[in-house]
Amino acid sequence: MSPRRPGPFGPGKRSVTTFNPLLLTAHNPSPMTGAGNNTYLIVAERGPATLIDAGVGEPPHLADLASALLIRHARLESVLVTHGHRDHASGAPAIASEHAGATFAKRPWPKEDAQYAVPWQAIDDGDTIEAGGEPLVVLHTPGHSPDHLAFWHEPSRTIFTGDLVVAGSSVMIHWSAGGDLVQYMASLERLLALEPHALLPAHGPRIDQPARVLTGYLEHRRRRERQVIDALRAGHASVQAITESIYHGVSLALMAAARENVRAHLEKLKKDGLATNLTGDGDRWRL
Repeated sequence: MSPRRPGPFGPGKRSVTTFNPLLLTAHNPSPMTGAGNNTYLIVAERGPATLIDAGVGEPPHLADLASALLIRHARLESVLVTHGHRDHASGAPAIASEHAGATFAKRPWPKEDAQYAVPWQAIDDGDTIEAGGEPLVVLHTPGHSPDHLAFWHEPSRTIFTGDLVVAGSSVMIHWSAGGDLVQYMASLERLLALEPHALLPAHGPRIDQPARVLTGYLEHRRRRERQVIDALRAGHASVQAITESIYHGVSLALMAAARENVRAHLEKLKKDGLATNLTGDGDRWRL
């Protein structure tokens, strides 16, 4: 796989082609992954195939992948990974052991990538990749993680969105591991500007009303920011106190993620000149 770099691209023409990637669940349900990760196989009959995200190496996922390829008399040529979090990348070695000719590609995040024993090929914003006979444009969409990529199939106006959105839920901004709320909101705005017809997320169902969902995500983050400001005004100074004042009744399994989101909002307010960190460890804040 050798990515090409095109010139500037944008919404372009509005004609849309049919595009039906095969959904293969990664079989890893949990409080943080919901029903489990989605991976997507783009496959040409009797030709090369590309898998979007690697899952976690669960045997049923590997079996589903092998079966889909066998039925179509296809071979796995490449695996494109949206970002280096374990539920998206840790299955790469298991896939490599069963598909010796496959290449693995993502945007580099060295400290994370080193966990997964495959030779990663570097891809980045603006690259165009042939995936199962279809062109995908690589979009660098940081915020959830610094290396996060989305993949834009312009002929059908479909975007593989990784962890940028989840229908009916929200996304953790993992501040302590390179997440950045300012970048995340800019990434959502970038996808919105492309005027997509469909989003294929790494968790949850396909999204057929992208503009509504993306706009809703942006408004949710603005609303959450107002809640953080109100909590500071009410005298809640620590990350934990602010989190408890906003996320009423959140389960213990999700409390750590809620704290990450609050810290990300506080860091954004700091960049905007609206909040100040009072302690070196970033735990106590004021407007």
